[in-house]
Parts: sequence; structure tokens; C-alpha cells
Amino acid sequence: MTNQSLTAGAPAIPRPEHPRPDWQRTDWLNLNGTWSFRLEPIGEGAGTSWEDGEAKDFPERIEVPFSWSSPLSGIGKNEAGIGWYRRTVAWRPEAAGSRIFLHFGAVDYRCDVWVNGVHAGSHQGGYGNFEFEVTDRWNAVGENTILVRAEDADGDNQARGKQGYGEIRGIWQPVWLEARPMVYVRDAKFRTSLDGRVEVTARIVAKEASAATLALRFQDGTVEHAEELTLTAGENTVHTSFQVAEPRLWSPETPHLYEGELRLTAASGEDAVATYFGIREIGTARFGQRDYRWITLNGKPIYLNGTLDQSFHPTGYFTYPTDEDMRDEIFLMKRLGLNFARIHIKPEEPRKLYWADKLGLLIMQDMPCFWGEPGESARTAYESEAREVIERDYNHPSIFSWIMFNETWGLKSGKAAGSLTGDEFGNMNYLPETQEWVQGIYRWAKETDPTRLVEDNSACNWDHVETDLNTWHFYVNGYEKVREHIDNVVSNTYPGSTFNYIGGRTQTDAPLMNSECGNVWGIEHSAGDSDLAWHYHYMLNEFRRHDKMCGFVFTEFRDVTNEFNGYYRLDGTEKDFGYGEFVPGMTLVDLHAPDFIVIDAPPSQTAAAGAKVSVPLLRSSFSDRYHGRALTLVWELWHDDLGVRVVADRGERAVAWEDYGVAELAPLEVAMPKQDAVAVLALRLVAEGGETVSRNFVAFDVRGDGSVPESTGGIRTVSVPVGGFAQQTFAVQWEAIQGTKVSGAGAGAFTYEVRLPEREELALIGDIEIAFEAGAKRVLARNLEGVKTSDHGIGYMHGASANVEYNPNTYYMTDEMRHESKVTVCIDGEPVGSVHLPDDPADARGLLSWHYQPVDNRLDEAGSYGYLCRIKVPGRIAAKLDRNRRFRLELRAGEGGLALYGRNAGRYPLDIQVRCR
Repeated sequence: MTNQSLTAGAPAIPRPEHPRPDWQRTDWLNLNGTWSFRLEPIGEGAGTSWEDGEAKDFPERIEVPFSWSSPLSGIGKNEAGIGWYRRTVAWRPEAAGSRIFLHFGAVDYRCDVWVNGVHAGSHQGGYGNFEFEVTDRWNAVGENTILVRAEDADGDNQARGKQGYGEIRGIWQPVWLEARPMVYVRDAKFRTSLDGRVEVTARIVAKEASAATLALRFQDGTVEHAEELTLTAGENTVHTSFQVAEPRLWSPETPHLYEGELRLTAASGEDAVATYFGIREIGTARFGQRDYRWITLNGKPIYLNGTLDQSFHPTGYFTYPTDEDMRDEIFLMKRLGLNFARIHIKPEEPRKLYWADKLGLLIMQDMPCFWGEPGESARTAYESEAREVIERDYNHPSIFSWIMFNETWGLKSGKAAGSLTGDEFGNMNYLPETQEWVQGIYRWAKETDPTRLVEDNSACNWDHVETDLNTWHFYVNGYEKVREHIDNVVSNTYPGSTFNYIGGRTQTDAPLMNSECGNVWGIEHSAGDSDLAWHYHYMLNEFRRHDKMCGFVFTEFRDVTNEFNGYYRLDGTEKDFGYGEFVPGMTLVDLHAPDFIVIDAPPSQTAAAGAKVSVPLLRSSFSDRYHGRALTLVWELWHDDLGVRVVADRGERAVAWEDYGVAELAPLEVAMPKQDAVAVLALRLVAEGGETVSRNFVAFDVRGDGSVPESTGGIRTVSVPVGGFAQQTFAVQWEAIQGTKVSGAGAGAFTYEVRLPEREELALIGDIEIAFEAGAKRVLARNLEGVKTSDHGIGYMHGASANVEYNPNTYYMTDEMRHESKVTVCIDGEPVGSVHLPDDPADARGLLSWHYQPVDNRLDEAGSYGYLCRIKVPGRIAAKLDRNRRFRLELRAGEGGLALYGRNAGRYPLDIQVRCR
């Protein structure tokens, strides 16, 4: 019988699909769903014999496979302790004489299992899978009682990873029963080569000596192989190989899987296991005359555009509620143009790895760390879990790298042991003997799995010992600082350099890549919720300047409970980076393109009106798709003139696209508009036939001589600074961005006294238009109660609240949530028009709010901007103003509040303008 419900008409169980699509038998029973449960403090109830089978039930109900701390478990208690689980089940295998195994995806941390009152086995470790054979104690007819004791004490020597967002406690991955014949395949490893050769190492367990046939059939029978075997009693290791004709290689672009089965036939029965493999090779290589390596996939360089994936869900914590949720995670990464994810300080669930295999996303797989000192018990526990993880996940083609440790967490001794990066004196306490142990772990992993890259420690303290990848972390905000930092790392990376290595060790020619970057921790009183778009754009430009760099890991894929630097919100809703308004059609995908035009300049710079500006360019290619072809660089310089898109200059040129790596291109010479403007140089790299390969842009704050411009047609403009109001009636009001932005919370008004041109300047005022930039005002707790800062130390790693609305840097980035308002424009108390303000946005479009930030790492409503508002004054009011030549301008807001942006803030380079004709 295949997976079945326990009773007819039973409610749907969570996660009903097979937990291991990479290793799946047909005769199995999913044990997810409702179990009886009891939670006890550690040390309490030690003398109670729950395991003797007398107690038929526990008082509470828990939904397996969810951690007892999570909402989906139905318990929702984040308490260390002992969880007792009980379940009765009637089930028998389809084939008489089958062996029965009880399988656990993962249980945190110490686990004992009894079946029908008989102890089936024990396991320690929170991330590895394990199983117990229960054949001899299973009732083929009638009910069976399964009892599980799971103890999670949060021990310092436990390999726990980064659980603080929501603890994994007890059973947290699926549980299932499985039938196998007397002779069965325990596991099999596939090692593939680009020429189509596939080497298989299988472990076969036999009750007694026998002859058997191992048959492999994949791709609907187009790939077949059989091996005659003579088995001995116990475990047998079998080596065989076969050839795939015209192999189709696995990659993120073409994630081809050879799906099929292994079938072991013996006199005692037949064991059929559905599985798959992908043909691909991960490596590193030198190209040309370089003295450093690049990462390669299938023999070709690959630029790794990646993100840090915390694998956290708000209701299931580290257990996804559904299979669809896991698939969608991979989809949401790929739609951004990312080609890999780093699973952070924990092994990923096999089903999510399956979706990475199936949809095509490379995985950098971390091992879980412990948080205490690297003593003998911690080392032993770690080594056991690392072995289980590599054994379980060996066949996933998506996994290209193992990271054995992160940022020396768990590797420090003494009083710095539980710190993030060291003690208050900067003493790392990463002892020489610990360094040697880590080096030994690296070498063990390479020996265990020579098919992948192995990293000793994802370093943030310049402390590699031996590694296939020379990586580093940085969290720096500000263009010049980011540029200087990356330049320093690149210039100090070469064979023989001691930079980024510890204990007198030196660099090899290992590829250089970043393995964590972003801006949330690079900001004073960090963990605010602010715009990412501006920083992300210039940071990726800086990465792509360097021929030596092979990729990056952006922190992070989604926001989590106290970090808000994700591409998406925690609930999966979108953030709007705003790039499409600089270059039509531009998205994050363009910044992740393997073929890319680098703008070697600040993201924005001040330029004089009419000035000639030279813009340095580079080409960066990590794909051979267009090599040997001529691509076209299409460009235009444009600006927005009160809602009208004006193209000041445009052109195109052919670009020879010859080889991998980074090379200089001739700079572009452009002439700035002859007026105050935010000018954008928009670039498109175009292939034959008009296909856009990638897009990029750079911006300029173009400044005139300070005089009020006079346009054609006799228009006179009166400019009123937003901070020059005569009166305001908001309950809470404040200024930002050096006084060039004013905000009011809730309903209220800003009132300005306006003088129009005298008759000597403008004899007749026939038409009047009022133009200004305004947005709604989403009020934060700090706006009402003041700033409250907190230490961003180790507590954040354990899920401490960020109190984000009190953070001085917080200004919510534009997303799907809208905060609307309405502003009514009044002249001398009489309404003359109104404007709907859809939101209080902040993203790359708030260019001036970024350009005029006074301090890089202390954000003042950075990236915020409004909407261009234009109100035509009725003729009857204009007649009055023609007589009086002065009036009171009142901008009244509803409950959604009001933010007004002046010349050096927001999106448009203007104060409040009164335009008279």
C-alpha cells in the first residue's frame, strides 16, 4: 500500500507528499498529523514510565512535523524541555515478510523511540535524518503504539545553527513508516562527469548471503544499466558505472534531471527506489594569464548572484507549511535573476533541495554551528551531524559547496566564546588548536565529497585556515566606503598573501567571492527597516568592476523577525526597488545579468547645468553566449521636467564582446541639461534582433546658477522653500534631510505666505499653477515617542526584538502596503484643488534624499520621496491674485498626514513652485 490515511475520511495531514523525492519507495505511510503530546521541563517527570505503554494518551495535541514552539504545531510554547509524543497506528506492508522502518526527517535534539513499549533506538542531533528498524516489534494485525521522547536543552555543545527567529524543538521534519524487502539498497551515491560517465556507489543490506541484480533505469528507459552481484550477510558496498549518451548537463538555466529508479532483485524480493541525478561538475580554474581562479560550472566560469536564505517561515518556523511554499521559495529567488542561495547555518530540508534541483538554483549549504566553546563534546556532536548531512544530501546537483563553519561561531574559547566577532578588546580567542581542528574538518569534507567546493569558515574576521573559496563578509554603507573596502580586499588577494588568513597561513589562488554583504549591519543602531535599492545598485556595480571577483551573497532573501534587509517581506510581499523608472523595463534581474555594463562612477553626482561629463564604463562577462559577437550599447540622457520626460541626448555604439572577465570600454561623454534637473544616463546592452541583455543607469543632480528659471511663453516662477511655512497645525511635525523635507502627522496643514511678481515684472497674471512634491506620512513610533536605540549584539542572532519603529534609521521601503493621504490646496482659505497621495514611498527613486544624506551610516529618511502635484488655479481666483499679488497658500492633509519635499530632497529638484503666466 502507498501512503495512506489512518482512517477513511480523516482530515488532510500536513505535508502529505513523500519527504525524500530523491530516495522514495512506494510502500510507505506518512505519520504527519495529530499526535498526543506532553511537554515537561528538563529534570521533571524523570521517574515517570511513559514508555511502558500503560499511559494511552497525553493531555495535549500537537501537529507533526512542526516544532512545539511554532504556531502551526498547535502548542506554540518556546520552552526548552522534554516533549513526549504518542501515536497509535494500524499498518502493514503490501508484501508479506517485509522489513519495517520508522524514519524521522529530523528531531531536535536527543531522541528516544519506543514501539509497543520496546525501545527502538536513540539519536542525537537536530538536523540529521535517522531511522530504526521496527520489524520484530510491529503488530501486522491491530494497532501499534509509537512513543517519542525528544529533549531540547539548548546546550552550548548542541549544533543549533541560527534558530533564534523561531526555535526548532522536538520533531520538526516529517515522520514516516517504510517497507523494504529482506535485501534492500540502503543508499547510493552518483558521481557524474561531463562526458556522461556516471559512477555509482551503493550500500546494500542483506539478511543473508545471496545473489542479486542491481538494475538502473532512467529517462524513461533511455539510460539503463544492470550489475550482477554476490552479496554477503550484512552491509555490502557495490561500485558500478554506466555511460549516458549525449548527456544533458544540469545548470540553473537548464536544470535537467535524469529521473528513474534503482531496482535490486534477489530471491527474497525486489527493492525499487525512485531517485534521480543531474550531470554537472563544479570546480575552479585559471583562465588566460590570471594568477587566480574563477568558480566553474560544467567547465565554464559562472558569476554567482546569491542571497542568504534563513529558511524561516512565520508560522512553521524552519518547517515550511506546504510543499508549495518550498517550491515558491525557489521560484521567488529565480525570478530576481539569482542563481544560488546560501542556506544559513543549517542544512536545508530535502524537499526544498528537490525544488532547487528541479527548478535550477545552486545551493551553498551551511553546517549548523554550536554556540559554546569548541570542547570535545561539541566537536563530537558537530562531526556526527556534518557526516549525516553530507551523506543525506550527496546526490543533490544543486548543492555546489559545503560551508563547515560561519564567522568562527562556536570556534572561540574563553570569555569571547559566545560573542559575535570577539570580546570587547577585539580578542578573537580562535585558538591555534581549534584552527587545526577546523583545517582537519575541511580536509575530511574534501575526502568525503571531492565533487564539491568546501569552505572552512565563512569568514568575517579575516580568519581562513584552508579553503576552496576565499570569501569574506562586509556590512558597509556609503558608496565611497564600499568602493574603498572592496578595492582593499581585491588588492590584498593574491597567492602568498596573509590577508584573510590566520595563524601565519597564506592564500592560494582560490576564487575570491563575497559570502555576506548588505547594509543593515553597516548602519549605526542597525536593524532598521529602510530602502535597500540605492545601496544594492552601487554595491553590485562595485562588485562587477573587479575581474577577480566571482560572486556575492546578499543578506538576505526575506526579511526576518529583526532584520529587514530582504528582497521580500517575511510574508512574501514585494518590495519595489524603483529601477524601472530610471531605465524602462529595468529590474533586479538586470543587475544579476552575466553580461553587464559597469558604470565606474558614484550612483549620483552633482554636475553644473550644461557641463560636459565623462562617464567611465567597463564590460563584465561571465557567459559565453555572446562571445565573438558585436553587441550594441544604447544610451540616452533624460530628465523629468514637471512630469514631461525630456531626452537631452542619445546614441549608440558597437561593443566587441570577446571573452570572459572585466575590460575597460571607452567612456561616454554627455552634456548635462541647461537647467536644474535630476538627469539620468540610462544604458541598455542590446543583442542582434533587439534583445536587451542588461540595463544600468547613473544619475546627476544638475544645478544651475541659483536663479529662478524663466521658461518660454512669459512664465514667471516663484519658489517657496518647504521649510518656510508661516504656520502649521499638525499634532506632530518635524523636519528631515537638513531641513529640505517637512512632515506632519495625521490631519493638519502647512501654510505659506506667497508674494507674486509685481506688475513691473509681470504686467498681467492670466494663469497660475502650483507645483510641489508631496507624499503621505506614515507615522512611526519614534515620530511620536522619540528614538530608542538598542544594542545590536548577539541577542539579534537569537531573535531579540529590533523595536524597529523606534530605530532612527527606519523608513519603510516601498512595498505592497500602501499608506494613503489626501492634500487639499487652498488659497486664502478657499479650496482650489486636491491631490490623492497613494503612499509614503522610499526606494531608489528618492534620489535626492539619498544624494544629500549627511552621514553614510546614519540614515535620515533616506530614499523617501513623494509625487509631483500640479494644481491649476481657477480664473476667478487668478483674477483676485492679479489684483493683490500676494496670498496665503494652505496645504491641508487628511488623517494620512503630509510630507513635503524641497529642492534637495525627494525625487524632483524643486521647492513649492507658483508658476505665473
